[in-house]
Amino acid sequence: MIPSLAGRPGARTVLWLLAAAWALAFPLFSTLGPHRTWGWCAAAGYLAAAALTARSPRGAVAAALTGAVAVPLAWLVLTGRGQSEVTVVARSGRLLLDTGRLYVEDPAGVDAYTPYLPGMALFGIPQALLGRAGDPRIWCAAAFFAALWGAARLSGASRPAWLPVLTASPVVALPLAVSGIDLPLAGLCCLALAAAGAGRPVFTGAALAAACALKWTALPAVAVAAALLAARAGRRTAVRAVLAAAACTALLVLPGALLQPGEMWRQVFLFPTGRADVPTPASSPLPGRLLADLVPGGWALAAALLLLAGLAVAASLAVRPPRTAAEAADRLALGLALAFLLAPAGRFGYLALPVLLVVWARTTARPARTPRIVARSRHLPVPSGRTGR
Repeated sequence: MIPSLAGRPGARTVLWLLAAAWALAFPLFSTLGPHRTWGWCAAAGYLAAAALTARSPRGAVAAALTGAVAVPLAWLVLTGRGQSEVTVVARSGRLLLDTGRLYVEDPAGVDAYTPYLPGMALFGIPQALLGRAGDPRIWCAAAFFAALWGAARLSGASRPAWLPVLTASPVVALPLAVSGIDLPLAGLCCLALAAAGAGRPVFTGAALAAACALKWTALPAVAVAAALLAARAGRRTAVRAVLAAAACTALLVLPGALLQPGEMWRQVFLFPTGRADVPTPASSPLPGRLLADLVPGGWALAAALLLLAGLAVAASLAVRPPRTAAEAADRLALGLALAFLLAPAGRFGYLALPVLLVVWARTTARPARTPRIVARSRHLPVPSGRTGR
């Protein structure tokens, strides 16, 4: 749990100032309009939070939430601006309602591709029905908060006082305002790990299935949650969770795959990895991308390094499995960070997911308590020649 909002005002002031410096980098260096808008608003909110921390810690959090979340989100939604992902998800929802399909046939340009699994289209349906009030960012945020609330309850935190601070932080506030699509995935991963830590295999499987129906990058969470369940409740329990996840994922994904198998393969798997006819815009200068672009045969080499990293993390799960949700979150964050860094195509923004997992592990996921067996003297025989003390 995060310490009391009234504690350590000096450290909190420094953190708000660092957040303000990070936010100011976007209007100064980014060429994306939504990011620049968020940067100006968030920087003002974080500076106000830094000024208020010593006198009113709760007022500081409110100022940060206003500047980094409420104002930019409202402005971007009302003006219809955001990252291209918002338009893509909204289009998927409309296509699903109008035709029962999810993907544009024979996409000619980047904006026509939908690199998401069928579950993501559900977040586009409200906009087709409600207009701007149904903006996918609003519903992605709602799913994120619902999943984090459930994870907090499973972790024993009935009143998660850390949630406003986490929401105001750049790791959540920026994606919430400009795109929102990765937040449900992050929340469901936290929920699945919390359920695994609580020994709830069916709940774990359902949360994993919901995450895997959004983006295939959720697949590493299945292995980590299974390792946690196996360590805490036995292999049979872990197998139950994996089977539940596989069955529910199949129910959510198979209809779309059967209707448009070629387009799903092209848009969901080839396009994000840079193997489609249209180059992916995910081109941040991360190691895997640089290797694929600058070295002959670099794409295959990056893919091989990615596979080796995945095998190393899998081996670590077998040799030293996580025993708490916090340890599992750290292990998943490590695996995802390596995957995003070594992938032949990627964005800096993808790293927000492992960062969020690490932060969540240190705010919500408590170490598991070993059940205590209380023995009463009337139930236990006293060995001969000893007292009952």
